[in-house]
Amino acid sequence: MKINSKEDLISYFQSGVKKELLIGVENEKFLFDKATESRADYTQIVKVLKYLKKFGWKEIKESNNLIGLFSEGKSITLEPGNQIELAGDKYKNIHGVCGESFTFQDQLNQACRELNLKTVSIGYDPQTKLENVPNNPKKRYAIMTEEMPKKGKLSLDMMYQTCGTQINLDYLSENDFIKKFKLISYLTPLTIGIFANSAMKESKPSGYLSYRSRVWQNTSRGGLPEIFLENMNFEKYADFAINYPLLFLHKSNEYFPPEGKTFKYLLNQGKANIHNFELHLSTIFTELRLKKYIELRSLDACEWDCHCAGPAFFTGLLYGNLDQALDVIKKWNKIQILNAYKESYTKGLKTEIDGKTISHWSEIFLKISKKGLEKRNFLNKNGNNEEVYLKNIDYILKNKQTKAEEVLKNYN
Repeated sequence: MKINSKEDLISYFQSGVKKELLIGVENEKFLFDKATESRADYTQIVKVLKYLKKFGWKEIKESNNLIGLFSEGKSITLEPGNQIELAGDKYKNIHGVCGESFTFQDQLNQACRELNLKTVSIGYDPQTKLENVPNNPKKRYAIMTEEMPKKGKLSLDMMYQTCGTQINLDYLSENDFIKKFKLISYLTPLTIGIFANSAMKESKPSGYLSYRSRVWQNTSRGGLPEIFLENMNFEKYADFAINYPLLFLHKSNEYFPPEGKTFKYLLNQGKANIHNFELHLSTIFTELRLKKYIELRSLDACEWDCHCAGPAFFTGLLYGNLDQALDVIKKWNKIQILNAYKESYTKGLKTEIDGKTISHWSEIFLKISKKGLEKRNFLNKNGNNEEVYLKNIDYILKNKQTKAEEVLKNYN
């Protein structure tokens, strides 16, 4: 479908308005060879993907190379350094999201046992040097590897060395989008602080609690734009996307250097369409972004004990208790948030916003989230509502110690 004007893009975002709010989660993992303790290479990853086909997954190929799998609303894809990602289906509640993740992890564990591999869910590869990370033949990654370092000194670390958890959330109207986008933007420092889980680099302390966040804040096309801390609407985001640089030009299944062009170039040339617009949106690597839903992208990956906590926390806030959550941030200003954002990957829970620590604010938002999940009242087979998944955050705030700090304590 051709795009002729900015109004077409506004209509695109408007078409994302839902009558029912669903939740989708994407999570990434590293795979390591048990025998050598090195990252799994593409040959090993192909064996994993082929093994997973026994569970009903179907192949995704590019130029005859196996680069992923799909099955009924979900997919398995490869990141540049062979990080394996599950892009999940959408569910009404966290029980469904968490059940899907558990099933996939069980399937992946079976494949790893067969192939003498292991999975590691952490924000940054704790031991491998960047130059030793294997790659894969996905075409877009070749252009990205060339283009990304030009405007972000840690861009290759982002591509090859990080793993995160992404939460996809719906909006009921443009006004509902404005509220949710603002809250997520303002809570980005909290997200980084609570879920800090990448303290190690090349088998030594990196000096940061979330080295992943430091990397993403020094990545081309990343960060938390100041405009996101204002009342963003569909038109403002359309303007933002139109004037955002292209990462590559895509034609006839091949990728070409962008030569400094923005999406406006495609629009002015009459070459803009839904396909290249969606591709463009997916290459904006900010802490959150808009498609036909909101993507929250600032969490370090973590193991099973905390895997469902982030999605549950934000579901309680955005779907269960949005106005009360917004009331807490009404006195915050964007300068405070941007300062906290830059400090959060170092200071974690001790980062301050409006004179109080993230630990303090997190306890307030955790209570609001719990009330929101209680109000939603989605019960699992054991009679527990979605609040059961917040135990990990309870533990972190009670002990005032993130997973990153636990790792450092054990290291020391």
